[in-house]
Amino acid sequence: MPDHIHNGRNIELLIPASSLEVLKVAVMFGADAVYIGGEAFGLRAKAKNFSLEEMKEGVEFAHAHDVKVYVTANILAHNKDLDGAREYFEELKQVGMDALIISDPGMFTIAKEVLPDVDIHISTQANNTNYATFNFWYKMGARRVVTARELSLEEIKTIRKNIPDDLEIETFIHGAMCISYSGRCLLSSFMAGRDANQGACTHPCRWKYSVVEESRPGEYMPVYENERGTFIFNSKDLCMIEHIPELVEAGIDSFKIEGRMKTALYVATVARTYRLAIDDYLRDPEYYRSRIPFYKSEISKCTYRQYTTGFFFGKPDKDTQIYDSNTYEHEYTYLGIVGDCNGDGLYSVEQRNKFSVGETIEVMKPDGTNIECSVIEIKDDEGNSMECAPHPKQKLWINLGTKLDRYDILRRHD
Repeated sequence: MPDHIHNGRNIELLIPASSLEVLKVAVMFGADAVYIGGEAFGLRAKAKNFSLEEMKEGVEFAHAHDVKVYVTANILAHNKDLDGAREYFEELKQVGMDALIISDPGMFTIAKEVLPDVDIHISTQANNTNYATFNFWYKMGARRVVTARELSLEEIKTIRKNIPDDLEIETFIHGAMCISYSGRCLLSSFMAGRDANQGACTHPCRWKYSVVEESRPGEYMPVYENERGTFIFNSKDLCMIEHIPELVEAGIDSFKIEGRMKTALYVATVARTYRLAIDDYLRDPEYYRSRIPFYKSEISKCTYRQYTTGFFFGKPDKDTQIYDSNTYEHEYTYLGIVGDCNGDGLYSVEQRNKFSVGETIEVMKPDGTNIECSVIEIKDDEGNSMECAPHPKQKLWINLGTKLDRYDILRRHD
């Protein structure tokens, strides 16, 4: 990826990847860097995560395209975790990643001892809310600090003015928001016995709640009058696609997308849209502003929970919550990723959802173009013709009547 320079600072687009397949999509659809989790010590225990071999392959693929890879190890460690963490960091020596993302001072100390030449980024989980904290981590040897999601752009500007120029600021600009302080919520531990700070959050902030009055056990009253009850903790998703100029001017180095449990369609959609928006702004701010309706249209083509600007322009109010639903908005269905082309001109696809011959579907290309086309032919791996593809993860060969490229994404409008 080429550098994206503004006022001497390189603007990085940092994309999450839940698997090796999604990492490759992120790289092809515009990431400058990707962040992934191993099989231990990350805060997405339910994500598919990467084995050491997959990490090595992912790093090799990313580096071949000039894209960096960061590995998360951002649990809040207990005593029992420390020996395992040391062993894990020893294993990571063979991976070749560009940085570790860490929140716990003990984990930081071990990583520094075991991997002294690997950059360390301080996770948002460490609640980095002021410039003194940033300077503390800089003196400890951190290369980058991730801002707490509870900061406004003005606060981030103040941090930038009061920290060394070579200490990088990374900030979440898109994705799900916690109801509590950047992941430090205890609801999951209290209600399900699964610790969010150890990577096992059950997301009870998305659940439906009612109130029970003490003297009337068994009488459940909605907190807010609605036939579906109320989702009192449920935040809208963050989206800053309209505010790239403000993010750049605040002195942020890395624009981070949340979503290490998301699909390839989500990652492709968000990465491509922010890549176009950032590049358009850096090249021609007026052109960027004229394209905002296009970016908003594209970004809404993946699953989301309505959008908010979070804390960037002041503290959120009641309009930042979604009280009557916990469901995603859903406009497109993910059908698969294009692979190789065979001698008959058919393209391989590992199918993700059902589609049929004669259907109109859309091809997403990394350069920002969308091609609408009809499914002309589907064959299975033995060469048998099929009218439809009903089985998820089935290897198929398809003809869409147009040239396709490896890593193109197939989707269907719902």
